[in-house]
Amino acid sequence: MLTKQDKGKLRGSIFRHLDGIATVTTAFALHKKGVLDYILDKQSITLLDLTNQFNANEGYLNVALRIICAQGWLTQHIDAKNDSITFRVNANSELAFSLAHLYEDAVNVLKYAVHFPEERIRADAFIVLERIFNKYQANFGLETVKDNSIEHQVLKHIEGAIVAPITVLLGVNGMFHKYFMEASFTAEEYHKDPESFKKILDFLSYIGWFKKKNSTYQFTDEGLFFAKRASAYGVTVSYLPTFLQLDELLFGNPLVLKTDSPDDTEKHVHREMNVWGSGGAHSTYFKVIDQVIIKLFNKPIDQQPKGILDMGCGNGAFIQHIFDVIEHQTSRGKVLDEHPLLLVGADFNKAALKVTRANLIKADIWAKVIWGDIGRPDLLAKDLKDDYNIELKDLLNVRTFLDHNRIWEAPKETTSRISTSSGAYAYKGKRINNNLVEDSLLEHLQKWKPYVEQFGLLIIELHTINPKLTAKNIGKTAATAYDATHGYSDQYILEVDVFNNVAAEAGLHPDPAYFSKFPDNELATVSVNLLKGN
Repeated sequence: MLTKQDKGKLRGSIFRHLDGIATVTTAFALHKKGVLDYILDKQSITLLDLTNQFNANEGYLNVALRIICAQGWLTQHIDAKNDSITFRVNANSELAFSLAHLYEDAVNVLKYAVHFPEERIRADAFIVLERIFNKYQANFGLETVKDNSIEHQVLKHIEGAIVAPITVLLGVNGMFHKYFMEASFTAEEYHKDPESFKKILDFLSYIGWFKKKNSTYQFTDEGLFFAKRASAYGVTVSYLPTFLQLDELLFGNPLVLKTDSPDDTEKHVHREMNVWGSGGAHSTYFKVIDQVIIKLFNKPIDQQPKGILDMGCGNGAFIQHIFDVIEHQTSRGKVLDEHPLLLVGADFNKAALKVTRANLIKADIWAKVIWGDIGRPDLLAKDLKDDYNIELKDLLNVRTFLDHNRIWEAPKETTSRISTSSGAYAYKGKRINNNLVEDSLLEHLQKWKPYVEQFGLLIIELHTINPKLTAKNIGKTAATAYDATHGYSDQYILEVDVFNNVAAEAGLHPDPAYFSKFPDNELATVSVNLLKGN
């Protein structure tokens, strides 16, 4: 049995593995181009000077260097007043940068791993994997590797690049089914090329996930811990298409992953894997949402919303979940015949609308499913009124991890604010001033204010934290991975306090009775908020 301390250490490994996906690809791209050596030589340099020196795309270069800062290998300084960003070397820089070349094998593994969802593990991938397995077991030639040293950090990054995509593949394809987790099994039971697959099982045995006896394998307690949390790797691994285009994003065509239409197949992310991965993580936040929903729909009927609008409804799962909670756990659920619940799912992606409609019909849930743009609540309100005689303001507006993922819209009026955010933001490769990111969020929330004043805006939102804080808490946060996946794909995650302050400035105040953050400390990267008008 694992102790609480054991579980804490293993959870730390997951965070370090996620760091690895972001860091091996980022650091190796910067190493190949000579950026790391150049910074080391200069000791201190502005982002603008680096951009000019390497003819880089400033926005994505800023994201990349902030990732290096989050791992404790550089120090970031933002002068928001003068719109200048400087990066300085620190005590870890020289050693860390000297080891960046070791990431080459990990990047090569990821070039195969990005095809796992469609092709599983091909014969040529096994050759590359076997090579890195051997190097890893020899510590990549590093003579001394102490816990929490730079060398240990680098090896954990490489370990993450190996195990994360394999774990996702095995999780999606059933190896973490109860049958395999509880019984001994052989490679022949799982893979058509058992001799090659044994090499993966032997490596996972080497790092403590399996016990091997003759030709059979069985999960250890440690292995079960990771198997049960396989989905924790899903979101970061789903962005491998982005991580493997960093040479272009940083120093070439910043539009390499852009699609012509929101209905085209996304190039930057494996969406099905992303949904699978996020499902496991979101269950914790949904429990908090449930309590908010229960409180609101237990109020006197004249104080309740007429229904729910889920902006960015995706596949309709959140609508189904909310309806189930209201029907079975609230007083409103007992009077749905007399006071029917208006359910509306809105999404920018027309393919998502088709999936939502099909899923809600299958679940026997009546709902309106319509096209909507999170940046144009006025159009959404008009369509609801004209087509269905539904007032947007009569509904509780909900959304999950969406506001940071809106299409960038420059603020129509800039303020004199000096941003307190430490984030790195880009749109199509160009850097966006943090002051403008806050101004844009302000105008975005102001657009929604007339429609959410009465019943509120219930949101789950993702956040960043200061890279200095991340660097001090390696193994305790997934912030590096979040910053990478969202920074390279033009998404705008702000710190919890920055987001809440801007919301309040827009006249939407977080209701303290319904506010939660995860974790509940300075490392918070997720919040649940009911934003209400004055």
